Amino acid sequence: MAAASPIEQPLVSLVIPGRDCERTLANCLQAVCAIKALPNSRLAEIIFVDDGSRDRTPEIAQSFDITLIKGEGRGPGAARNLGWRAAQHPLIWFVDSDCVAEPDALDALLPFMDDPEFGGVSGSYGTMTDHSLLSRLIHEEIVERHLRMGRRVNFLATFNVLYRHAALDEVGGFDERFLKGQDAELSFRVQAAGYTLGFDIRSRVRHYHPTRWRSYLRTQRQQGFWRLFLHTSHQGHSMGDSYSGFVDHVQPPLAMLSLALLPLLAFQGWRWATVGVVALLALAQVPMTMRLLTRLKQPSYLAYAMMGMIRAYWRGIGLTHGTLALVKQRVSGSNE
Repeated sequence: MAAASPIEQPLVSLVIPGRDCERTLANCLQAVCAIKALPNSRLAEIIFVDDGSRDRTPEIAQSFDITLIKGEGRGPGAARNLGWRAAQHPLIWFVDSDCVAEPDALDALLPFMDDPEFGGVSGSYGTMTDHSLLSRLIHEEIVERHLRMGRRVNFLATFNVLYRHAALDEVGGFDERFLKGQDAELSFRVQAAGYTLGFDIRSRVRHYHPTRWRSYLRTQRQQGFWRLFLHTSHQGHSMGDSYSGFVDHVQPPLAMLSLALLPLLAFQGWRWATVGVVALLALAQVPMTMRLLTRLKQPSYLAYAMMGMIRAYWRGIGLTHGTLALVKQRVSGSNE
């Protein structure tokens, strides 16, 4: 039996959410419009959802041959929901507004959808900011994790992911309460609905990784906050997933425990306990640091150990904030 021609295969709608992204949006849209213009491209529709921008983002979007939808500033999950619900085609590709898709990024994902078992499939990152050490540390850690992921996974990120419209319909799309972690939350529900999730490292979008510590650590604090709600809502994932493992997940609690022990340093019997917790946190940075050094053979990646330690404290602060917010929420609920 002859293979189906591209025109007979399901077409793709691309949804890009964005807010105040004038710095990166033009490069993002140029790349995906070029993919759409390729011969036999299955990318048939590009939707940009402007989530309440206050800069030149809408003006930039209007200069491209795409569909522009006005969002309400309620976060990326809500913006993505507006986009995919307006889409006309059975496959929905999500790319972030600070990502520049490589020409074959979509092609590497599409074969998974020939198998009805798969409900979603995601790809990997390239980088647009390799001039910054912080950015390189972030990027190469992600790549290292992706190199260890298989074809079947239990976690998908939305910076570069292809879902079946039917799967999104079945689970109701993104949970708009989650301002961070909504990609993992969606993938957990899609998998619970009976779909298999896929991953292909050959599909890449080049990302503008953070180059400033302040913005990076602010995001890590937010991630810590929302991960608490994610893991209490979806039990069974807190010990690790396809992307991160127990050693990663235990670091924020260890960081907070070390801070809690600081007042006890005045008592000789507790000093070694405090030192021991900090030492465990430091040891947790060794495996990834060694993997980066082995693969990249550049001494500058020793700095990953410092980045990982600092990040653990900021994620821990977010985790603590999330715990207090959850306790307050449940106490308020029980008093109603």
